[in-house]
Amino acid sequence: MNLSYRWVIVAAGALMTCVALGAMFSLAIFLEPMSLDTGWSRAGISSAMTLNFLVMGVGGFAWGAIYDRLGARPVVLAGAVLLGLALVVASRAGSLLVFQLSYGVIVGLAASAFFAPMIALTTAWFDTNRSLAVSLVSAGMGVAPMTISPFARWLISAYDWRTAMFDIGVMAWVLLLPAVLLVRQPPAAVAHDGSMPAPAADDPGMSVGQALRSPQFIVLALTFFACCAAHSGPIFHMVSYAMACGVAPMAAVSIYSVEGLAGLGGRVLYGVLADRLGVKPVLIAGLAIQGMVIAAYLGAARLEHFYVLAVIFGATYGGVMPLYAVLAREYFGGRIIGTVLGAATMLSSLGMSFGPLAGGMIYDAYASYSWLFIGSALVGLGAAGIAIAFPPQPSRQRLQMA
Repeated sequence: MNLSYRWVIVAAGALMTCVALGAMFSLAIFLEPMSLDTGWSRAGISSAMTLNFLVMGVGGFAWGAIYDRLGARPVVLAGAVLLGLALVVASRAGSLLVFQLSYGVIVGLAASAFFAPMIALTTAWFDTNRSLAVSLVSAGMGVAPMTISPFARWLISAYDWRTAMFDIGVMAWVLLLPAVLLVRQPPAAVAHDGSMPAPAADDPGMSVGQALRSPQFIVLALTFFACCAAHSGPIFHMVSYAMACGVAPMAAVSIYSVEGLAGLGGRVLYGVLADRLGVKPVLIAGLAIQGMVIAAYLGAARLEHFYVLAVIFGATYGGVMPLYAVLAREYFGGRIIGTVLGAATMLSSLGMSFGPLAGGMIYDAYASYSWLFIGSALVGLGAAGIAIAFPPQPSRQRLQMA
C-alpha cells in the first residue's frame, strides 16, 4: 500500500455512509404505504426513527471503542451484516413491535458502525488535506437523499413496501460487503503482526477517562450537541414550514433537495477552508452563519427566498459537521480517536433527537413554527459561543514529547 490508497478509503467511507444513512432515513418514504397496508399508526412507525437516533448514539460510542482495539474492518463488517439483516427482517415484520425492534434498534446499531469508525480511520490516513478527506467521507450522507430515497420510492411504486425494503436490505449486502474488503489501517498505524493499530505519533498520552473529562472534550461535545439541536428541527420541519408559508407541496419538497445538494458543496468548501485557515475559526464562523440563517427563515415568504436560504443553510450545516472529527483527532491523537469521536457522536445524536420533537410540540401548541426557528437560531448562536471556548490546540512538538 502507498499513500495514494488513502483516497480508496475515502471512497469506501463515502459509499458506506451513503448506503447506511440512506437506508435509515428512507423510513420517511415508507411511512405512508406502510401505514395504509398494515394499519399501524404513523406515530408508531415514526418512533422507529427516534429509536434510530438513540441507538446510534450508544452504538457509535461502543463501535468507536471497538475500533480503537481491533481497527475498522471488523466494525464495518459487523455493521454491513447487521444492516442487511435488519432490513430483511423488518420487511417481513408481522407486528409493529417487531418492526420497531428490527428497524429502530438494529438498523440504528448497524448505521452507527460506519460513521465514527470510518471518519476515525480517514483521519489516521491523512496528515495533509485531512479536513477535506473527512468532509468527502461524510458527503455520503448528503448523497443518500438523492439516491437511496428515490430508489426506495421507485421500488414501492413498482412492487410494494415489503419488497422494496427487502431489496434495499439485499442491496446493502451487495454494496457494503465488497467495500469492507477495501478497508485497511494505514501502514504507519499497523503493528508488526498486521492486525492491531499501533500508537499514533501524535498521541498526547491521555487515557480515555482523562480525555472524556478534559476541557477539550467538554467543549467539543457541548458544541456538537448544540449544533445538532439547532439544525435538526428546522431540517425536519422545513417542508411543513414552507407549506404553511404558502409554498406548493411539491415545491416545498424541492427545498429539502436543494439543502441536500448544497450540503455536498458545503462539505468540500468548509473542508478546504479548514485545511487552509484552521479548523477552529472555520467552525466558529460556520456555526454563527448557521444561527443567523435559521433566524432569516422567519422572513421567508416566497419560494425563491426559501431556495436562497436553503443553499446557505445546507452548505453550512453540511460543512461544519465533519470538522468535529478533525478537531477530535488534533486534540486527542489517533490511539483513542474512535472512543472519543463515538462519545461526541452520541451526544450529537441526542441533540438531533430534540429538534423534530420540539418542533412538533411547538406547532401543536401555537399552530406556528416561529418559536421553533427563534429557539433554534438562539441555540445555534450559542453553539458558536461555546466553540469560542475551545482551548488552544497542542503543538506537534508537545504531542511528540508526551
